[in-house]
Amino acid sequence: MTEAPTYLFERVVGQRVTLLLKDAREISGKLLGLDEHLNLVLDDAEEATAEVTRRLGRVVLRGSNVVSLHAPEGRVAKPA
Repeated sequence: MTEAPTYLFERVVGQRVTLLLKDAREISGKLLGLDEHLNLVLDDAEEATAEVTRRLGRVVLRGSNVVSLHAPEGRVAKPA
């Protein structure tokens, strides 16, 4: 049976993850938590674009902007 997206994300809370956003930016950081809408909180976040990488610190990302999540052990979760 297919696991709910929330459960997949909860499995990697506390780990460093990389998120691909709809606008092609990549945000990486330690996943601190999420809510029922898959809004995510990352700590020590960094944003990477084709031109530049910058440190963001703690950020809240709207779940609807996330295309995919890559966890360090190779587990990948895609929001519904």
